Amino acid sequence: MAKKKYTPGTETAEQIIRRRRMNLEIRRGYISLALRAAFLVLAGWLFLTQFLLIMQAPDNEMFPAIEAGDLVIAYRLQSSYSKSDVVVYTADGQQKIGRVIARAGDVVTMDDSGTLLVNGTVQTGEILFSTYAKEGITYPYAVPEESVFILCDYRTSGSDSRDYGAISLSDVEGKVITILRRRSI
Repeated sequence: MAKKKYTPGTETAEQIIRRRRMNLEIRRGYISLALRAAFLVLAGWLFLTQFLLIMQAPDNEMFPAIEAGDLVIAYRLQSSYSKSDVVVYTADGQQKIGRVIARAGDVVTMDDSGTLLVNGTVQTGEILFSTYAKEGITYPYAVPEESVFILCDYRTSGSDSRDYGAISLSDVEGKVITILRRRSI
């Protein structure tokens, strides 16, 4: 059976209704697709801005753990931080990366030999550089409530809580959960 060629004015009422229904279904499909795409974009934006923090390491203050240019991904919804957690924080209007050394109530002491003590216990870990006190803070230093004491790993040239004092928990933006090396991107 040969298909009839469409000529305006020769359609039956049934054909007109079928064509309009098909056009309506196509329109609904496009609207549904647009709504799903908008939802995915919104969900992705919320996930990447409210749950995660993605930044590039600005300098070598966390060398050798994190080098300048490395991509750092931090979890923003962390509510408490443990000693040795690597965090992203804001100090003097700049985002910085550092390691939590002491929490609220801990006492930090640094002596002339480059030894770091927290609550009377020597802190060594994997840090290659000695920890010397800087001007501005007197030791022993008691970390105030709702604050953490943060040091960078490259302690001979970095700026951290020795310069700024304890960092308020409201200035800590997130806990680093992964690092993507710039040389492998």
